[in-house]
This record gives sequence, C-alpha cells and structure tokens, in this order.
Amino acid sequence: MKIIFAVGLTLILGIGLALNAYAAGDATKGKAAYAVCAACHGANGMGNKALNAPRIAGQEPWYLERQLNNYKKGIRGANPKDSYGMQMRPMALTLANDQAVSDMAAYVSSMPASKPSESTVKGDAKAGKASYMICQTCHGPTGGGNKALNSPRLTGLQDWYIVRQLKNFKAGIRGTKSGDVFGMQMRPMAMTLANDEAINNVAAYIATFK
Repeated sequence: MKIIFAVGLTLILGIGLALNAYAAGDATKGKAAYAVCAACHGANGMGNKALNAPRIAGQEPWYLERQLNNYKKGIRGANPKDSYGMQMRPMALTLANDQAVSDMAAYVSSMPASKPSESTVKGDAKAGKASYMICQTCHGPTGGGNKALNSPRLTGLQDWYIVRQLKNFKAGIRGTKSGDVFGMQMRPMAMTLANDEAINNVAAYIATFK
C-alpha cells in the first residue's frame, strides 16, 4: 500500500512539474514574437498615447497572460464600443497557443520600466487619495497589485489609460462578458466613482505612485 501511494505521489508530482514547466514562459521566444506588439506599445513596452497603447513593461506575467487570453477568447475586444480593444484583439490572436502567450508575458514582464509616465489627466490627487481607499484593499496602498486577489499592478500605468478602463467598467464595456470573472469583481468598484471628475481624481492619485 505504501509503495502504491509513493508511486502515485511521484506521478502527481511529476505531472505537476511538467505542467509548471509548460506554463513557464520563455522570454527569448517572446521577444521574437514581440515585433508585432512593438508597433504600438513601443520597442521598450512603454506605450504610446497617440496610438492608444498603454505601457505594459514590467506588468505581472500572470495578468498579461490573462488579458491576452481574454482578447483571444473575445472576453475583451469584442464589444463594438471598445474600439481600442477591437484593435488589440487581432494582435493577441497572432499568438498560436498557451505557450506562445506565456512566452510573450514572460518577455514583456521582464522589460524594465525606464521612466515614469507623464501626467495628462487634470485631477485632484488629494481627493483621489480618499477615493482610492476602496481600491487599495486589492491593488495595495501604492498600487503594487496582489496576485492572491487577482489584482494587477497599477503603478506606472498612464493616467489616461486608467481613466479609459474605469469608464469602460462603469459603462459595462468591461466586466459584463461571460467568463470575465475578475472583471465582474472590478466593475462594482469602478461604479463607486460617481462621475468623470471622481475618475480623473483617482487616476491623478495613482499617477503619483513611483
């Protein structure tokens, strides 16, 4: 009986290790595939407001993987009102399988954040700090994110991108699609922000995180 248990445990551990090995992204392969992304997000992943492309350098790989898969599945980028998401979806579809997605996430997350994002949104950071209290439960007091709570890093994201996504959540462009479990958790949080001014204030406060 002990031998059977030991063999079974060995098989389980072996399968687990194999799955973990498969899930681990290869940043070198991701770099080769990144050429199509660089056109909008930049060679260094710092984004481009003129092309409506957010900064992605240094974002957590698990979050990058989730969002790329969400685009591939039509959880993001399929709503006609999400014009920029619809531009992104075909790019995600160039990644053939889960391993390609993991490779891309590994490379993007390895990119150094070379400089702070420039503030472009006019908001009251002090007022935004008060509103951010509800956000920090998941995203952390300085926007560092929390994988255990499925909350991405906010530090370094451009304020204009934060504003757009908060508005998308409020309008139901994000967080209403079947399968978007974590988006559905985020939408009620965004709806606590009463108006555009409140959204701008929170974005202005998040922009102060370094």
